[in-house]
Amino acid sequence: MTASGYDTHGSPDTHGSPDTLDTSATTTGIAGILGRGGRYHDPMWTLDVRLTPLEQRLLRTWPVRRLQFVAHAGAAVLTTNQTYSRLEHSLGLLALVAHFAPGDHVARAAALLHDVGHLPFSHTFEGLAGLDHHRLGARRIRDMAPLLAEYDVDAEAVLAAESGARPSVLHAPAGALKLDHLESFLRSGRAHGRLTENPPRTLARLRVENGAVHTDRATAGYLAQLAIGEATYLCSWDAALANGAVRGMVDDLIAADDSAAARIATLTDDELWAELLTDPRTSARARSLRHDPLAWDMRPADGNDHDGYAYRITKLYLDTACVDGYPIGLPNHPLPQLPWECVVTPPV
Repeated sequence: MTASGYDTHGSPDTHGSPDTLDTSATTTGIAGILGRGGRYHDPMWTLDVRLTPLEQRLLRTWPVRRLQFVAHAGAAVLTTNQTYSRLEHSLGLLALVAHFAPGDHVARAAALLHDVGHLPFSHTFEGLAGLDHHRLGARRIRDMAPLLAEYDVDAEAVLAAESGARPSVLHAPAGALKLDHLESFLRSGRAHGRLTENPPRTLARLRVENGAVHTDRATAGYLAQLAIGEATYLCSWDAALANGAVRGMVDDLIAADDSAAARIATLTDDELWAELLTDPRTSARARSLRHDPLAWDMRPADGNDHDGYAYRITKLYLDTACVDGYPIGLPNHPLPQLPWECVVTPPV
């Protein structure tokens, strides 16, 4: 360990936590996601985590494995460099929880399981036919109760840690930045080139109190800018066109078949693509979107969507880090007005 608090591989000092350790994975450049050997190395945070037996078991279950086949960016994986999976984000959150609260095994399990309810393409068609990833996630975690109980972890305690009913590093007061969103802002920021420093340097200036991220004013301002960048991106052509098009096509499938929603909710991205590409109602547009997204168009909502798909965003995540005990205000920067609406149209 050097005097600067960084080890010889550039990893931040984890204050001697037995659950974050320096391993050869840092120097060999391997970032496996299976937990082989009982360890996970997160290359973005440069954190090495000694996995518990439960975490190793969870990584072999289908609800968690499935997340490797669900893009965090949704359908915008077609149009941007944001190509990482929900599992990569969940493992990143696990690494942060192991860093800040290594002995809270319930919170660690909750970090790994917090996204298991996500639909294919993440948030892309949230709300269609009542689909809600929070409700689906709670159901899937309860279905895993017997497995969790084998390791003396209660499924309801896992749900409570994520919701805030049980205090943990995962849940923050309203308006305060929590670890889940911190992980998302930096991972997305890295994919889009918004970061101005390596995440381990940012992490070294953070602490968590009552689930909220606390830091100095300059770092809090930097994190707020990343939140603004994410919000602006979500309402841009690059994200909204692909997400709006796929949402519209899925809506067509659900409208024609009342049972489709429940089945689609269990699929992975590739399985849903297979349906969209083979169903006569969506195959031509699905093929067009995959082959040439630039042939599609997007315009502000005008009350007339007969030639395409209406797309609407009603929520953006703009939580900020705390300074002197309170979340800072957002920097003076134009933000998309909610609800943000557009119409996505296929080529004629």
